[in-house]
Amino acid sequence: MSTFAPAPGRAPMRTILATQIRMELLLTARRGEAVVLAMGVPLLVLLGAGLFDVTNLPTEDRLGYVVPGVLALTVMSTAFTGQAITTGYERSYGVLKRLGASPLTRPGLLLAKTAAVLVQIVAQVLVLALVGLAVGWRPEAGALLPALGVTVLAAAGYSGLALLLASVLKPETTTGAATLIYVVMLSVGGIMFGAPDLGAAGWFLLPLAAHAEALRETLMHGGSVPAGIWLALVAWAVLWPAVAARKFRWE
Repeated sequence: MSTFAPAPGRAPMRTILATQIRMELLLTARRGEAVVLAMGVPLLVLLGAGLFDVTNLPTEDRLGYVVPGVLALTVMSTAFTGQAITTGYERSYGVLKRLGASPLTRPGLLLAKTAAVLVQIVAQVLVLALVGLAVGWRPEAGALLPALGVTVLAAAGYSGLALLLASVLKPETTTGAATLIYVVMLSVGGIMFGAPDLGAAGWFLLPLAAHAEALRETLMHGGSVPAGIWLALVAWAVLWPAVAARKFRWE
């Protein structure tokens, strides 16, 4: 006759992370209206600027120019603006405080949130890309790998900065700061116009412009991503998550 022998202990970190990622995705699904709204502006820009002569563009290929910018804008909207606002209110409501009492570590929470955002971005980018293809966008298929690389780097950097702001600011302040940064980046981020070669430092200050320019170089021209853009986006992907991991507060 066997004897029950309990073996208490913390679950493996991969199990904890997988559970938290599933929870983040479930919560995102419950905020379906927020996801739709996050895609609303990029979709309107895609259809409006891509199909009609509402602005002067430096090329005759309107969709080829506009769609990459819209994809970059969607990444920022989800990974930065939405992430910052949502996490800020989770901290205000005590959700993060309860997670702090669990085996989940601060880097683990940040990793889970970033991974969940990446899954959401994949879904949104696919929808927008399909809309673009349906209305006549024809990207360079051979450039998908570098386009994917810069998108992952940009998303990681945006998510890190969002989590940092949500940790050190009040929810209302976080909402205002995230919205302001979004509007500024939308205005000067090269979505509707080309940005000059800013160099690594300039691209670092304007990551949306860097991301949009990288996507155009690859998806529109089939070229390579400038080294300055790679350096800027790698810096974002390393710096902001690292600072967020050090400064993140549960309450």
